[in-house]
Amino acid sequence: MTKCPCPDGSYERALFDAGNETIAGIDEVGRGAWAGPLAVGVVVLTKALLASMPAGVRDSKQLTALARMRLYSPLAQNVTAYAIGFASSDECDTLGMTAAQEIAARRALDGLRISPDAIIVDGPRDFTKRREAITLVRGDQRSLVVAAASILAKVTRDRLMVALAATYPPYGFERNKGYASVEHRQAVMDFGLTSIHRKSWSVAALASRGDA
Repeated sequence: MTKCPCPDGSYERALFDAGNETIAGIDEVGRGAWAGPLAVGVVVLTKALLASMPAGVRDSKQLTALARMRLYSPLAQNVTAYAIGFASSDECDTLGMTAAQEIAARRALDGLRISPDAIIVDGPRDFTKRREAITLVRGDQRSLVVAAASILAKVTRDRLMVALAATYPPYGFERNKGYASVEHRQAVMDFGLTSIHRKSWSVAALASRGDA
């Protein structure tokens, strides 16, 4: 089996060597979910802190839930700054995913106590609209600071969905985190949509299967 790529900090070191003193990484989670918010995480590092990043940091999708949980506190305590921004399910519906992603990114960046010199944005499109932004395809696999942002955003959003599960018990949010599992799909068919569902996504997906 081919090992998943693990970022080694070389991309960040090149940016530090170019004169940047603080570097941010930004990534989003929850884009494909049926329910719950879209989350965007941003992490800021200095060159000194880059060397002390905990082992095992990589794209959150390549880690187990337990591994993400174990990395959360060491990351949160050893980065220069971090923040998570959200766009609600209603915003995802009414504004569209592109605009919702930009809103969540702005909220995350506005939540920082510093302004980074460079921002590494995961993917081919700059959804931050900041002049300091640098897009990096597969950034969560190639950049330590982007991978760190993906982990903090994923754990934060997962915790939120687990908390919401108590309010909406039939949907199994503590297990599926709002994604379209078999259990979640059946609950939508049996009980309908909740106030935290992205109605344009879930109804369209069910209709495409002939279930709605």
